[in-house]
Amino acid sequence: MKPCNENIQKTIALADEMIGLSEAGDADREDVGCGILYGILRDSAYKIKKTAEAEKQSHMKKGSWK
Repeated sequence: MKPCNENIQKTIALADEMIGLSEAGDADREDVGCGILYGILRDSAYKIKKTAEAEKQSHMKKGSWK
């Protein structure tokens, strides 16, 4: 796999980890500030994942994803 495609895969995996952490953090939070933090983390992770998956699709359409 090309390094650029590996980086996209790693980005998707990292976003998934961020989503998991935001869910765990939200479940364990003790105050509103933590809720805000984990909400921002979750929103950011979904945006990153959406963008990375769109880029993956773009690479696949160009035939550069194997």
